[in-house]
Amino acid sequence: MTTASGHTEVIRAKKVIGTSVKNSAGEKIGTVEDIVLDKLSNNIVYAVVGFGGFLGMNEKYHPVPWSALDYVESEDSYVVPFTKEQLEAAPADSLEKLTKADGVGSYRDRVTDYYSKH
Repeated sequence: MTTASGHTEVIRAKKVIGTSVKNSAGEKIGTVEDIVLDKLSNNIVYAVVGFGGFLGMNEKYHPVPWSALDYVESEDSYVVPFTKEQLEAAPADSLEKLTKADGVGSYRDRVTDYYSKH
């Protein structure tokens, strides 16, 4: 079954992880590094997007609401409606802290609050 935009309703996590993320100007700003799931609600909490860095050095990891990522087939990328500056100012932490179960609750709230204002 497909969505109104023609995308399938489901996707395997391994197809999402490693996919480029671009802003609406078409500039590559990062890569999906991981996906955090809520086991109780069966929803995706957020995608962890890595920005900057080289070979994993000095890379910043930002939790981005799953609903903000729009896959654009012609770009072979997810596109987010945020500027580079908005993303740089967004909540960020280490990949370990953003994907650890204990940190999800606080990041879920921070991510929701931050992106609801942008």
